[in-house]
Amino acid sequence: MVFTLSLAAENPVIDDFDRQPDTRWRFFADTVMGGVSTGQVSFVSEKGTRYARMTGSVSTENNGGFIQIRTELSSAIPEGITGVRLIVRGNDQQYFVHLRTRGTVLPWQYYQLGFLATEDWTEVRLPLASFQASGRMLRNTPKAQSLKSVGVVAFGRDHEAEIDVREIGFY
Repeated sequence: MVFTLSLAAENPVIDDFDRQPDTRWRFFADTVMGGVSTGQVSFVSEKGTRYARMTGSVSTENNGGFIQIRTELSSAIPEGITGVRLIVRGNDQQYFVHLRTRGTVLPWQYYQLGFLATEDWTEVRLPLASFQASGRMLRNTPKAQSLKSVGVVAFGRDHEAEIDVREIGFY
């Protein structure tokens, strides 16, 4: 199942993890290509707040190095969108948002931008113009109207991942 954007808000929301998020979000690890990272996603309700929690061990052994939660977008992105917005907390580690577009046809293609997930709930704004392409075959930055999926990723180094995502959307 893919998720339809809620366009009622000033900042369109992809998900606030309120209604059956397990039907929209999938967990991936580098094991799909021979890596040995492990993890999971759980959907938590705590004191009236709902969120996704991704935990695991990221390992660069066997050319691996990621765990990820990702959702597909079924709605067109509204005009004027300039970035991705998250409300997150974590274990004071760097995490990434990976965007896939109609132009990212190979499994290893994406656009990436990092952010710090601190112990406190924090709003993070990631400008589309700051995302970096994973290879030379992609345009330099993603176009909002071309987006087809959004992922939250623990990536690129050996570490323990623990990140909570309360809301994800655009601005």
